[in-house]
Amino acid sequence: MKLILGSASPRRKELLAQLGLVPFDVRSPDINEDPHPAELPRPYCARMAREKAMAVPRAEDEIVLCADTTVALGRRIMGKPVDEKECAEFLLAMSGRRHKVITAVAVAYGDRVWEADVVTTVKMKRLSDVELNSYLNSNDWRGKAGGYGIQGPAGAFIPWIQGSYSAVMGLPVAETATLLMTAGYPVYGDPR
Repeated sequence: MKLILGSASPRRKELLAQLGLVPFDVRSPDINEDPHPAELPRPYCARMAREKAMAVPRAEDEIVLCADTTVALGRRIMGKPVDEKECAEFLLAMSGRRHKVITAVAVAYGDRVWEADVVTTVKMKRLSDVELNSYLNSNDWRGKAGGYGIQGPAGAFIPWIQGSYSAVMGLPVAETATLLMTAGYPVYGDPR
């Protein structure tokens, strides 16, 4: 059985490596990531992971792992900001408040899909103009849900989380290992 990572995210590849797993191949799915009208963050995130897993072409002996991370402020889905202005809007909205980071994982093998999601509460400190502008100028926000990555410079803005740090980074390690094992992938080696 060959593991295919359905994501170009270097963070997801690093998190898989924590389990001692190196994907046989990396194949990024090409799907429409626009939320449906009135779609809530958690169902949206689960749908994205599932659709990504189904969109990655795979051979009979290949198991596909995909994930999606969504930042939610109440019912509002905060995707990857399109520009610096939108990133500033996201960060100012979260500044001094709690928000949720949802990461959904989907594993596809044969004609089955196994799914799990993890919801983490994240507290962002109140950002000063200097902090906000410095972060925006760093360009670290590009390509990140909600406009920040907890493992980078924005980690200084997060005094606490309740939930999974690896899920906020983009792949909940414990849940991913469980899903892969449930689907029959030998995460900890072949038991024979």
